[in-house]
Amino acid sequence: MNILYSDKDIVVCVKPIGVDSEHGLPSLLSEELGGDIFTVHRLDLNVGGVMVYARNKATAAELSRAITEGSFIKEYFALVHNIPPQSGDWEDLLFKDKSKNKVFVVTRERNGVKKARLEYTRLTDDGVSPALVRIRLHTGRSHQIRVQFASRGFPLLGDGKYGARDALTAPRLYSCKLTFPLFGKEYSFESTPDWAK
Repeated sequence: MNILYSDKDIVVCVKPIGVDSEHGLPSLLSEELGGDIFTVHRLDLNVGGVMVYARNKATAAELSRAITEGSFIKEYFALVHNIPPQSGDWEDLLFKDKSKNKVFVVTRERNGVKKARLEYTRLTDDGVSPALVRIRLHTGRSHQIRVQFASRGFPLLGDGKYGARDALTAPRLYSCKLTFPLFGKEYSFESTPDWAK
């Protein structure tokens, strides 16, 4: 278990691919550190990277408030097929089909549709595919990054669910940085996967 930081209020770790962020990882952390572990945000099963967990209810409430207010900042690396523009600020309406566990971009608001926004910068040169991008999420919708890129013709490597046709078995998506306020202090934690170095 790669624990980046731990104190009486929070534990920050790198979630391995294939470990469930809502139940599996909290139990592993609880075994290692003792006490309760509270989930305040999530990552897909097949996505890895930096996560923070609360170690008490007061901290969980404070982190949840930061997420609601937009002061909890999540950044990601992704490797995408084709070459997106140098940078972008994308807003879409997303609808999740729960029976298929798949998310779609839709054109009008209706029941179950949520607004999604992200900003990104392409880190690799023009003409090179796959392209490495760094993303800042403004909303945390299910499969958001994967869908917003795929819908524009830039599916993530390894993301067969959203149109990638390659041999990888998990999307090349990684939670690389979390920044958040907590009890009057600002915290920031980073990690980079080998494929983004």
